[in-house]
Amino acid sequence: MHPDFQRLMTEAARLTRAGELRRATASIRAALGKGSATAAETPTASDDDCVVIDVEARRVEPAPPVQQPAPASVPGGRFIAGSHTDVNGTHEYRLFAPPVWQGQTLPLVVMLHGCTQNPDDFAAGTGMNDAAREHGVFVLYPAQTQRANASRCWNWFKHNHQQRDRGEPAMLAAMTREVMARYGIDPQRVYVAGLSAGGAMAAILGDAYPDLFAAVGVHSGLPAGAATDLPSALAAMKRGTGSVARSTSVPTIVFHGDADATVHPSNGERAVAARAGRDTPESTRARSANGREYTQRRYRDADGRVVAEHWVVHGAGHAWAGGSAQGSYTDAQGPDASAEMLRFFRTHTLPPPAR
Repeated sequence: MHPDFQRLMTEAARLTRAGELRRATASIRAALGKGSATAAETPTASDDDCVVIDVEARRVEPAPPVQQPAPASVPGGRFIAGSHTDVNGTHEYRLFAPPVWQGQTLPLVVMLHGCTQNPDDFAAGTGMNDAAREHGVFVLYPAQTQRANASRCWNWFKHNHQQRDRGEPAMLAAMTREVMARYGIDPQRVYVAGLSAGGAMAAILGDAYPDLFAAVGVHSGLPAGAATDLPSALAAMKRGTGSVARSTSVPTIVFHGDADATVHPSNGERAVAARAGRDTPESTRARSANGREYTQRRYRDADGRVVAEHWVVHGAGHAWAGGSAQGSYTDAQGPDASAEMLRFFRTHTLPPPAR
């Protein structure tokens, strides 16, 4: 990182506001130690949304080409292609319907991919469909568009995409409700999780829509309110957030590798603290069946119910724990994040609607 990090980031913000995005990107790259602030090779961009925060700038290990599921079905269920259109435009999605579904009411998990990923890649890498099949759970994978972000990142770092009924949170909530209505989803058992930029957006959705999502999973992401613009986002990613921006009432489970060089591990601590506050956790250190050691911390409320969990995966980088090499940004050696998130989700439901 450049010794003049703060000065270069301030200059990047000024240049962005002035519309000089080529020079702004060069300043950002220089701040991160990736080039000169006057580098001629800096890519151009057409607007603010194309100055990308690529929170998945590196892979933990090379991944082979993703095997795309069949458009109508996968073994033991259906993988349905769909789209949602509103004032934000059209966003495609994939929906896993478990084989047990015959019209009955079932839970739903919304899964938000990271930068450069897509629903098929994310489903293959996380193995969430396999975990959901076992428990009879629908899984919705919204797709970010390159029109909205050049690297298909969810725009968690922009102030107009951080509130209820605005921007991407509004679109994702509307898509979720549309799928709920179409497939008769149980409104008390709807959850949201994501990786990296998707994890940061999942935290925002839980904060903005506690009446829609019964629990949240944040993997290698950041807490809601961690940043409001490009410079503050890059600073939070590299150095962590100084404090919890706002608390949340939504139960939260967090996974983060303590060797993550892309999103600082302290962001995982802040995401948990948003729900757990300063409570003292129960702590267990163990080794996953796949090889990595981890520390699991559980936080209970006054009634003894676990309302937050923090899984620190030792030696792991920026990747989905326990994932498959069929998808990108996965770490097969870690504990099974998909299975553990589903376990956590199944212990939490929203109260029934008031009559």
